[in-house]
Amino acid sequence: MNSLLGTLGPFGLAVLLTVVLVVGTKGGGKVKPLGWGWTLFLSVLAGASYAATGWPFSLVKGVVNDLLALAEGVFPGLTLPAIGLSMLAIISWRRLTTRGVAMMGIPFFYIASSADGGLGVLADKIALVSQQLAA
Repeated sequence: MNSLLGTLGPFGLAVLLTVVLVVGTKGGGKVKPLGWGWTLFLSVLAGASYAATGWPFSLVKGVVNDLLALAEGVFPGLTLPAIGLSMLAIISWRRLTTRGVAMMGIPFFYIASSADGGLGVLADKIALVSQQLAA
């Protein structure tokens, strides 16, 4: 065992962060519930971990692409960036609980990580670091 991240791998990290987000936003235990900022930050890492994992989470990307094609059929010109920015607006201005932020944040950051750009680079780096630490 070289390190915790190498032992977990991207799949384990995605599962761990999802559990932390689901359980940590509820409260009621000895540890105080996660705040809005921590929830959003952990959602970024969880979404990037999902994108770095591949199968079975790659099925989600296929479903999202199918839904996007369906939405474009109904609303021509609707793009993934428009949907992502709409989700970001809901996260920013809607009074969501921290659990609501996590449940909106994980899919948003998964979609953003699967695309080109900064979050896609983050997903690639998570996969690379976990593979190097596991070796």
